Amino acid sequence: MRIVIAGAGEVGTHLAKLLSRENMEISLLDEREDRLGDLSANYDMLTKVGNPTSIHDQREIGVPGCDLFISVTPHETENMTACLIANSLGAKRTLARIDNYEYLLPENKKFFENMGLNHLIYPEVLAANEIEESLRTNWMRYHLHLAQGALELCVIKVRATATKVIGKTFSSGVYNHGKYRIVAIKREQETLIPRGLDAVHEGDLVYCVCPKENMEFLREELGKPKREIKNVIFFGGDRVTRKAATELTDEMNIKIIEKDRELCNILSEKVPNALIINADGSDMDVLKEEGIQDADAFVAVTDSSEANIFACLAAKRFGVRKTIAEVENLDYIPMAEGLDIGTVLNKKTIAASYIYQMLLDASVRGVHNLTSADAEIVEFIASEGSAVTRHRVKSLDLPDEANIGGIVRAGEGILVNGETQIIAGDLVVVFCKSHVIRNLERLFK
Repeated sequence: MRIVIAGAGEVGTHLAKLLSRENMEISLLDEREDRLGDLSANYDMLTKVGNPTSIHDQREIGVPGCDLFISVTPHETENMTACLIANSLGAKRTLARIDNYEYLLPENKKFFENMGLNHLIYPEVLAANEIEESLRTNWMRYHLHLAQGALELCVIKVRATATKVIGKTFSSGVYNHGKYRIVAIKREQETLIPRGLDAVHEGDLVYCVCPKENMEFLREELGKPKREIKNVIFFGGDRVTRKAATELTDEMNIKIIEKDRELCNILSEKVPNALIINADGSDMDVLKEEGIQDADAFVAVTDSSEANIFACLAAKRFGVRKTIAEVENLDYIPMAEGLDIGTVLNKKTIAASYIYQMLLDASVRGVHNLTSADAEIVEFIASEGSAVTRHRVKSLDLPDEANIGGIVRAGEGILVNGETQIIAGDLVVVFCKSHVIRNLERLFK
């Protein structure tokens, strides 16, 4: 597969690096030579200095006939123009990064497809959606609806209160209740696929798959109290905050602390039901004055990963139970998790997961990137006669770094065990490391 990416910013570079490992022909185009650096020397990709909206430069880098053209520069107009040119030059599919939510409305999908824009992505909206979900399911670190809600992925930090599971091995029978299934454990910097003699430890992040009706059972098993979030403070007033706050003001009291006065004026207009504070949210005195000690949740989404991490640490010191930090520097994510600051968001990985999903085989229904585990949740459709339907789960030749969490059959979410027999048409939810997805595809074809 031949893919051309325009824009060597954070999203474009991260995506190019990810795809270069997938035995695809990747080309990366950007106007600034310093952004391209030595990518072509260190990764299997072609780089070129050029203008994404130049017909000549698009031809030079091989856009005519490419399988997918992706434009993810910071400028919406440039991305859309580049995609229109790529479509006219013969690119089979195009994808543009945008910053206008109206373009994502379902009624506009056909309009853009007719223009030659096949896919639109708005990373800030995807991040805002994750913030909303994280605040509504605040006893988890991360929550994801799988297979259109037939199953749920719940990522939970194991505290001392989880007495029912701490120290219990998977061969002990403790987990044979059929209510949820632990598909992975993140312990310090290592992601484990649990086997019989493995046990859950205090401090682990556990990745659980369960039907929606069993989520309360899971919460109680992991010793998590049920807390209602009413008072939320946002530190930073960018587009992520605007989208999340707009959706949450009907159910929560929202304060937004932003030091840019002009941006505060925009927020007052866009989020009229929120209280906008023109101040520096990294100032401890400001946080105290604005009632940080009474907040149920604190969300840091400035353009500084460092400021977000330290602001969440400060919020924890003031007793805030739920903290969320946007950490765009990938190198900082392990540190942020090690500091136990709460939920960590990264727009690059969210966007890359969305785009990556488009490039997989038709047997793949969905892919969800898990920033904290450096892994994916993949939804496969089992084809008639495929290898995965020939044996029970315990006898499948699965890669060591993969674990089947559940299946959806006739719309019903079902947890698997060793005796489960997968049949053609089942949607199968698999937790796996990114590099084994291609091997898994062969089992489902």
